[in-house]
Amino acid sequence: MRCFGPLARSLAVILCGIHLYASVVTGSVIDLSSQKWVLSNSDLNISVRGKVPSHVHLDLFEQQVIADPYYGLNDFNLRWIGWTDWNYAATIIGLQRSPTTKTFLQFNGLDTFAHVSFCGQRVAYTDNQFRQYVFDITAILAACNGPHELNILFPSVPVTAATIANQPGQEIWPPRVQILFEFSNRHFVRKEQSDFGWDWGPGFVPTGIWQKAWVVQLELLEVHVRNTLLDIYRVGQLPNLPPDQTQNWVLNASIDAVGIFPFNSIMKYKIVDAKTKQTVSFGLLSNVTNAGDVITGTTVLSGSAYKLWWPSGLGEQSLYYITIDVVTPWGQLVASVTKRTGFRTIVLDMGVVTAEELAKGIAPGNHWHFEINGHPFYAKGSNFIPPDAFWPRVTPAKIRQLLAAAVAGNQNMLRVWASGAYSPDFMYDIADELGILLWSEFEFGDALYPVAPAFLENCRLEANYQVRRVNHHPSLAIWAGGNELENLELYLVNLTAPYLYERFKGEYETLFLKTLLPAVFGNSHSITYMPSSTNNGYISINFSNPIPIVERYQNLEPGSIYGNTDYYNYRADLAFNISNYHVGRFSNEFGFHSMPSINSWRNVLPDDELYFNSSTIMLRNHHYPAGGLNTSNYYNSSLGMGEMTMAVQRYLPIPNKADPVANFSSWILATQIFQADFYKSQIQFYRAGSGLRNRQLGCLYWQLEDIWQAPTWAGIEYEGRWKVLHNVAKDMYQPVIVAPQWDVTSGLLKLYVVSDLWSEVAGSVTLTWVDWAGNVLGIPTTGGGGGGLNGTVQPSSGAQTLPFAIGALNSTLVATLDVKSLFSAPGSKTAWSNSSSVDAAARNASNALFVATLKATGTPVNTEATRTYTHTNFFTPTPLGKAALVDPGLSVRYDVFSDQFVVVARKGSVCGRG
Repeated sequence: MRCFGPLARSLAVILCGIHLYASVVTGSVIDLSSQKWVLSNSDLNISVRGKVPSHVHLDLFEQQVIADPYYGLNDFNLRWIGWTDWNYAATIIGLQRSPTTKTFLQFNGLDTFAHVSFCGQRVAYTDNQFRQYVFDITAILAACNGPHELNILFPSVPVTAATIANQPGQEIWPPRVQILFEFSNRHFVRKEQSDFGWDWGPGFVPTGIWQKAWVVQLELLEVHVRNTLLDIYRVGQLPNLPPDQTQNWVLNASIDAVGIFPFNSIMKYKIVDAKTKQTVSFGLLSNVTNAGDVITGTTVLSGSAYKLWWPSGLGEQSLYYITIDVVTPWGQLVASVTKRTGFRTIVLDMGVVTAEELAKGIAPGNHWHFEINGHPFYAKGSNFIPPDAFWPRVTPAKIRQLLAAAVAGNQNMLRVWASGAYSPDFMYDIADELGILLWSEFEFGDALYPVAPAFLENCRLEANYQVRRVNHHPSLAIWAGGNELENLELYLVNLTAPYLYERFKGEYETLFLKTLLPAVFGNSHSITYMPSSTNNGYISINFSNPIPIVERYQNLEPGSIYGNTDYYNYRADLAFNISNYHVGRFSNEFGFHSMPSINSWRNVLPDDELYFNSSTIMLRNHHYPAGGLNTSNYYNSSLGMGEMTMAVQRYLPIPNKADPVANFSSWILATQIFQADFYKSQIQFYRAGSGLRNRQLGCLYWQLEDIWQAPTWAGIEYEGRWKVLHNVAKDMYQPVIVAPQWDVTSGLLKLYVVSDLWSEVAGSVTLTWVDWAGNVLGIPTTGGGGGGLNGTVQPSSGAQTLPFAIGALNSTLVATLDVKSLFSAPGSKTAWSNSSSVDAAARNASNALFVATLKATGTPVNTEATRTYTHTNFFTPTPLGKAALVDPGLSVRYDVFSDQFVVVARKGSVCGRG
């Protein structure tokens, strides 16, 4: 028999995966969701059953104290709830009263100001919706002689915010800098900023125990895990910088606990392939640091033993389960955590354009694009806002539906917009599975924030918790400090009070560089941080400095291109003028609003309000005048309605049906068509930029989904129904597309082929002009302006086929047509080929549709088999509202045998049968 010393024996047991104790006790945990809660307000004589997690509005609605918050004008009618204090109370059943037991309260989310008391004794006061709180109530429980009652009093957020704002010496910002909506003073409150209203959503200012909560009871040597950090990165990797893909992986694991880890605790790991369930590796972590309630260890893993995780469309979403065990020197399991993760590197490259790249024609300046596993790729997607004003009713099924729609729409990235709430764990889990990268942001936006020490410490703790919570997810793409801070907030300061610019830029850096940046870089080697969603990148980055990043701001070199852009212009006459679109390296916001479908409206409106400019619909349109508003002018909703009306009147046939509901439905569709056409024009422009001097490699439109039923920028309605936009974006986000761009000023129509693939694509594009009756017209020759195809004279024919070859992740110009010259007088023979079958009056471009059809062969990313790509795109020189359209005589029927709808058009029309 071979003998082991105590330490050698314990190591042998650990490495063999055998525990000396068959069962592991980690304390008693009482889920507070299981307790009987009462929600009350004594002043209003309200006392009803409550829930955890929940919000006051949801509990009042479920108990039929109020109507559906989303119905009609309840956005305004229920404001009294937000202005009132509310109390949640429960008598906790199942508590132990042992003299050796330590008892804690753990809250993963209190929204927002909360006075916590237990057994009539004060426990704590909280003031941050986004922090995890743990409170030791051992002494209170030991002295408690009555019922074990837990009370959480939530004071009114607007009232408390106003009290903070009115404190003596409180900071004041220049006029029109702080963008406000339904409620003032949101920037003083660490709460979901859109709860105070936004231009696409309501302002309910909900409150309550909005996430899970527990009572945790521990004995000696027991701990309860409350948060875990896993950081997987390449050896030598630093945040914000492209790593060496040939290096091994580093696994850093850190566990936060309630209780104290035993002295000399050991950490071990095991990695299991999530698909095959096979163990890939296991062993001990080294460099273990035990700070009592936090324990950390690290190890180096093989750089080639793990399959890489890729975004949707770029490869497989390979996932692994990593189990981290904390074990005493004598072999007792103290804590065990299993997280599902993936091996990938993701970086936002903001480095200087190299001399080699300049020689290839890329404009000087700095890059601004994402690289996955060392490969630049085109980020295609949209912006994600809170999918409900009340997060407790956002389910995994709801998130899966939205993210699956994004994947079906050929998207690989969602920007999770700041000023909402941090994404729940299940959203990252689903994104990991589906391959959607989540550009994540800290919840600050469209405002400047205080820099008082207490506020900064509150923000630091918030950021530290959130970074550690989600860092293990391969879908995490980046952390941004907030939304529109440099391009809007500092710009407004410089515009309205330039003498204060340096002061407020310094305060901005205090929060977003000196407070939030260390929270990211102190926990993660694997993720990029930038302080603002839209920015011009950095001048320099040096990790030998305490704050490595020096922001560029407006220090721009003429002729150089920097940063990412957003674009909003609500002048309908400029919508399709591409000379107004921003030229940058990446576009992270652009858009225009439209109506949801009649089916969505019927869920929240009475029948007598189902018309375009009904008072309720106008008041649910929260698109207000530029620069924000306050509570005194939120009824000015005519701006948004007017913009949609003018757009439809300018570009589309004006609905004029006798039946008012049918007419309303037609107006709805018209607003959606204009919105989709506008987005299509911009997506084409940005994607074509991948092969131009700006080397544009990202396009995220505003916005993926709705928070409620109202006129908004969304492509998916609140109920999950796709608008026209999402269908059109799906088409424009295909890997290989043909993209026409019309320059209104020059009259030239340029036709690009765009590819996101990482290898060459070759094929042809066929160009055709047809009239509105479906007749094929001749290809234009030289026209009146010396145009033609690529500047050459083309033969007269019904179609023209042009070959092309396009390099990896690129675009190429295949044709240029002088459309201005095609607006010749009816009967002119110069612009159109002679054709006895086509009436001469139809040969004018104002009565024609340009059709481009692509067929190409290429190899999808991370595959070997080639495939055929096809795409068809259209261009109308004249808006449909002014075109000589032919009534197609459409009829629709449902074929029960094929389970399909059949659309039939009159013979000879352009629609045909489908």
